[in-house]
Parts: sequence; C-alpha cells; structure tokens
Amino acid sequence: MTDIAVIDYGMGNLHSVSTRLMQAAPGLKVTVTSDPAVVAGAARVVFPGQGAMPDCMRELDAHGLRDAVLDAAYNKPFLGICIGLQMLFDHSDEGGVVCLGLLPGKVRRFADSMTMASGERVKVPHMGWNRVRQVSSHALWNDIPDDAHFYFVHSYYIDTTDTALIAGTSDYPAPFSCAIARDNVFAVQFHPEKSGADGLQLLVNFVQWQPLSRLVRPAAAAAAR
Repeated sequence: MTDIAVIDYGMGNLHSVSTRLMQAAPGLKVTVTSDPAVVAGAARVVFPGQGAMPDCMRELDAHGLRDAVLDAAYNKPFLGICIGLQMLFDHSDEGGVVCLGLLPGKVRRFADSMTMASGERVKVPHMGWNRVRQVSSHALWNDIPDDAHFYFVHSYYIDTTDTALIAGTSDYPAPFSCAIARDNVFAVQFHPEKSGADGLQLLVNFVQWQPLSRLVRPAAAAAAR
C-alpha cells in the first residue's frame, strides 16, 4: 500500500512536491499516481497544482480521478496545494468553472487595479515570498513561527463567508485567506515544497497528522452514491 499518494492529473509541480515529501517522510512510500485505485489505497493524499482551473477540472475527469479525490477528501488526511486548495470550493471565476464543492465559497481573481498605500500598482499574479499569519491553531502549524514566509504564485484567491474554515491569511495588499482547515482537510494557496525549512516542516507535520474527525459528506451527495 502507498503511504502518501501525490495525485498526477497531468498538471502540477509533481517532482518538487514528491521530492520534498520523501525528505519529510523518510522510510515511507511516496507515489506519484494517476490511478484512482492507488489513490483509494493510500493512507494520505496530496493534491498539488498549478495552472488554470478549467484545465484542472477537465483533466481530473479525463483521468477518472474525481471520485477518488472526493473520497480521499472525505476519508483520510488530505493536503491541497495551490489549485488543490481552490478546487475544493464551489466555483471559480477563472473560466466560470464549477469546482468540487466540498467547501462553501468562490475563487476570485485579484483586481488589476490594486495599489499599495504608496500608490504603487500591485502586480498580478502575486509571485514571491510573503508572510502568513496563523489565524487558528492547527497541527500543521506546529514548529512554524507565526508570520513565517512562504512562496506564492497565483492570480486567484478563495473568498468564503465561512470564517471557521480560515487557518491562515496573507496580504496582497489587502488580507486574503491562504490556508484553510476542516476536519481531515488542510489546504494552502502557497507552495510548501518551494518554501524552505518552514515549508518542509509543514509537510513533516502533515505526514505526522492524525485528524480527529472527517469531513462530512453532504446528504445529497451521500444519497447519490
């Protein structure tokens, strides 16, 4: 059985993610896979991503991975990275795409008209190192200082009215949610695999994490199974 499945849906920074996971979990089996059966059999699942949301959702279905990803998110420790965070929500403004709908909220694009207090225009995409404030206490923040720097590459961010979901925020230039947590799901907008020692620590924490509860499947979705 695979200890950690890194989902390969034809997109994403798979080599960097798998390499850093192997550093975080020496002795455990890390498998990059597009096989739904391997994902189903894994103890933990990581969904990395970069690129466009329409491509992500299309490729997820083309590889037959949608149900495996949903089952993983409901049943085992699950880490989403970048698009792996955004796809968990209801809808993305990028291409007007319906996402997986596990969590309430939408994915919005940063406005091109954003400016700093100085009047300087803010570039989109948001690219580079930025501080992350830990909004809630969570096992994946263990041994990571508040306001630690993580590496971001994105033009879109999540917009949710469910503030209990928010585990971390960053500023660009206004505050936005960059980490969410619910039950066995933790997901981040930044790239821990590119974020030095603190990023590696987050992956170590994920490997050691033992969630006490599972994400609740909506009644309509459960009845359809």
